[in-house]
Amino acid sequence: MRHARLADMTRGWLVGDFHPTALHSDAVEVAVRYYAAGETEALHHHRIATEVTVVVSGEIEMLGRVWGPGDIVVVEPGEATTFRAREQSCCVVVKQPGVTADKYAGSQTDQQLPRDANALGKFQM
Repeated sequence: MRHARLADMTRGWLVGDFHPTALHSDAVEVAVRYYAAGETEALHHHRIATEVTVVVSGEIEMLGRVWGPGDIVVVEPGEATTFRAREQSCCVVVKQPGVTADKYAGSQTDQQLPRDANALGKFQM
């Protein structure tokens, strides 16, 4: 048996390919996130991972809608969203696959790669 405390994890992330972690995995990332009322995240997207947010308590805004306890929000790769806690909230967040450095500012259309295949080497995928 192993034991860990959520308070010792970074921003609630407890499973994934990072440290500290309760369970190391490159297949999935899991967090229990607590948000203060008014806390926000800027528009962002993931190119590879699907992100699932389960609202445990409180009210949040994602994808232009308000979500409450029991709602499960699935954000597909390339789909951009902002986040705002309308009140003190708790969410469980799952990202699959667990891919480090897969969070990009803005929408995917804001970051279109050049059409010239020779220019692709200049950009980090």
